Amino acid sequence: MSNKKNITTDEFALLAFKSSITLDPFHMLSNWSISSSTSCNWLGVTCDERHGRVRALNLGNMDLKGTISPQLGNLSFLVDLHLNGNSFHGELPHELLQLKRLKLLNLSYNSFVGEIPSRIGTIPHVISQLGRLRILDVRNNKLSGTIPSTISDMSSLEEIHLSNNTLSGMIYSHRYNTKIIC
Repeated sequence: MSNKKNITTDEFALLAFKSSITLDPFHMLSNWSISSSTSCNWLGVTCDERHGRVRALNLGNMDLKGTISPQLGNLSFLVDLHLNGNSFHGELPHELLQLKRLKLLNLSYNSFVGEIPSRIGTIPHVISQLGRLRILDVRNNKLSGTIPSTISDMSSLEEIHLSNNTLSGMIYSHRYNTKIIC
């Protein structure tokens, strides 16, 4: 019974995200509805077979326009989030910091503004709360603020892409296998 509640939580989070999308010109999310099959069969959604929870959300390059719903932070099993190459705008919700299992965050080629919430700060010091994050890609947005020096202390990070924003600061890599593109 509790597993059904978890699936409902994921479906609610995805539907709240869909409701924040103002333009879906190719009707990519047309099968995202409670009346259709489980959310694990929705376009761009991949679920963990063991728990039936949303593991990946890949909506890259779908010409979607809108904002990011704070409810996306309720996808507690999310590992990969790809929203790159769309027309998402506005500020990033601090609820993204709740995604403790997140390994890949690709928000590149959108129109996000402001700081990556210090709440993700600009890339705030609290980004270290995403302890499993391997890839951070926020290039080609309109983000501003200071890059925290603590980002180089995140042992899980393998790639950081920050170019074409108005970020300031330096990143020092203590690891030789970290790819940094600023």
